[in-house]
Amino acid sequence: MSRENLMSSRMESPSIITSSSSQNNSSPDLSSFNHTPSYCEENVYRLCKKLIKLGLADEDGKDLFVVFISNKDKQIPLWHQKASKRGDGLVLWDYHVICIQRNGKDDTHQVWDLDSSLPFPSPLAHYVAEAIQPSFQLYSGFQRLFRVVHAPIFLRCFATDRRHMKDPTGNWISQPPSHEPIVAEDGTVHNLDEYICIPSSSEFEDKSAAIQRHKLGVVVTEENFEGFFSLV
Repeated sequence: MSRENLMSSRMESPSIITSSSSQNNSSPDLSSFNHTPSYCEENVYRLCKKLIKLGLADEDGKDLFVVFISNKDKQIPLWHQKASKRGDGLVLWDYHVICIQRNGKDDTHQVWDLDSSLPFPSPLAHYVAEAIQPSFQLYSGFQRLFRVVHAPIFLRCFATDRRHMKDPTGNWISQPPSHEPIVAEDGTVHNLDEYICIPSSSEFEDKSAAIQRHKLGVVVTEENFEGFFSLV
């Protein structure tokens, strides 16, 4: 994930200033979900599996979407992050990963972010307003892009051997999870880079249909991110 220890020196930015408040609501027991700092992609992978196991999601995970947030410069600001040392919870990540769950009954959506201090889960509109804060005029290098991957595909195809979390001498930048690295169904051992390399646009015209069949999902812009889920 986002390398917290490397990003902390870049959290202070004159072009990003905010204060905001969060609201409390009932939520599942956070302690029942695995969380290893700096490994958000694995945390979300296991979160999806846990939601399915607990019956909090469809048995095939079809109501879940995994979202990679990044850009070509690998600098994306998010607020209300537990790793922050600031009052507003601002962190400048290289990338971040969250899970969005769609409720087909009333067309509402909620965000599961194990690294956020916002309610767990949070309504999508609340998370966007508080954590993404699209109303702020950001430096162009901080503009965020969103790779949205349907969870059933992600759980079959994603793989990581954690090579991105080792320094040039082979030492861990951040201690890895205790569980084994994730291997894709086809035997692939590492394709994380494919997910976090996010182009400025997606090649698919009908993204709502494309997300159902493409391994890497679709890329949507910040302006279209929240509204995209009403089309899926």
